[in-house]
Order: sequence, then structure tokens, then C-alpha cells
Amino acid sequence: MVDVSKRNSQQRHKNSSASRVEATDAQTPSTLYTVTVPTDMTMDDGRPLTSFSLTHVYYDPADRISFLCAWLALVPQGLCIVYASLIWSSREAEIFLMFAGQIGCEALNWILKRIIKEERPKQIYGKGYGMPSSHAQFVAFFSIYFSLFLLIRHQPHPTHTHTPFPFTHRVLLSIASLLSAAAVSASRVYLNYHTPRQVIAGCTAGTLIAIGWFIATTVLRKTGWLEWLLETQLARSLRVRDLVVTEDLMDAGWARWEERRKRRRIASAKKRG
Repeated sequence: MVDVSKRNSQQRHKNSSASRVEATDAQTPSTLYTVTVPTDMTMDDGRPLTSFSLTHVYYDPADRISFLCAWLALVPQGLCIVYASLIWSSREAEIFLMFAGQIGCEALNWILKRIIKEERPKQIYGKGYGMPSSHAQFVAFFSIYFSLFLLIRHQPHPTHTHTPFPFTHRVLLSIASLLSAAAVSASRVYLNYHTPRQVIAGCTAGTLIAIGWFIATTVLRKTGWLEWLLETQLARSLRVRDLVVTEDLMDAGWARWEERRKRRRIASAKKRG
């Protein structure tokens, strides 16, 4: 009987804590996206619960810029979904190579943090070390490698069904990618997850790794190693191809679709005739 009363008392305390959070958040413009959670959530046996830190972001609900920065903090996770989707749907060797470099970049960041062991700013509750910023390093690698691919390696040829984007459009797309990376990096400082020095270090590391990996993949192509890899049984069974260098992804399969469409229209015309 004593245990039941104690548990009921704890539950009332949890509910009151949750209601106070709701009352505070209800006055802010971002209430729709703010998850109200009791501040002292525990299991029935008293063990404390924890949050999934990969997608957990602290921000000021009364600050619209802070709210935007919280969304920007999820860009790396979104890019991982983009990688997985493109690898599965296109089976392009270039995307495999870029993703391999991205994973290597993350692994090096993990190592650097444990060598340098510099703490995060005191104002935040982020887990792990802060030097260099993994978010900044991630987006710097992505934007630099993506820009190098668009401006140097990507040489699409016109077909009878498709005219590739002109070089000026690829330049604009590269600039947009770089600006987006800068916004994500700046958000880490604004949210007090990192110091400016930690973010600059992350951007520098990501840029150097992207340039180095782009050179390495160029050597793989020129020496014939990539072509050899594409002929292996594993690559053949996974249907890995290398077409995006000379054609746009949006053109893949379009010619076959156009031919099928023409055949259907001809068949329909014959039936009506």
C-alpha cells in the first residue's frame, strides 16, 4: 500500500512537470514541433530514460532562428537517407565512391575527437567531444566533393531525348550546395553545440578529405581499377554501373520510356483505325 501511494505521488509529480513544460511552450511560435516530455521520466523500477542523441537537438523555443538551426542540425541525417535512396535506385559507382568517402570522413572525425579531446561549449548539454565539429565536417565533405564532381568530372553528352544542364547551371547548383553547408556549420555555433574554432576545424578537415578523396577516385578511374572492380562478380550481381559521369541521372531509362510510349501510341492508333 505504501509502494502504490509512493508511485501515485511520483506520477502526479511527472504530470505536473509535463504540464509546466506545455504552458511554457504554448506561448512560443514553434509549439507545433515541440515535443512535451516529463522532465524526470523513469521506468517503473526507477531507472531513468534517455533520448536518442542522433536526432536530439536542444534549441531555444522562443527564438525562430534557433528553431531553424534545429532543423539544419538534421541535414546530415537527411543526406544519409539521400545516399541510401540513390545507391539503391541507381546503383551508380560514383555514388558508391562518394558515400565511401563520406563514411571515411566520419571515421576520421571520430578518431580526431578522441585524440584532441576538446570539450564542447559549457552552455550546452551535447554528448562527446567538440573538436572538430562532425556536422561541419560532414557537410563540408559533401558540398566540396559534390561541387568537384559537377564542375570537373561530370561531362554529360546530349541525347535525342535529353539536353544536359549547361555548365552555368552546375555552377549555381554548386554554390547552393556550399551555401547550405555554410548554414549548417553556422547553426552549430548558434545553438552553442560548438565554438567557432571547432566548426572551422570541421570545415577544414571535411574540405581536405573531399579534395583528397576526389583525387584518389580520379586515380582509380585513370588506372583502370574502377573498371576492374565493376567487372567483379559482386559488382555484377549488384548491377553496379558507371553512367552518371557522362549522362544525367534524370536521363537514365528515359529513352526506353519514350520508345515504349511511342509503341503504345502507334498500337492505339492502329486499333482506332
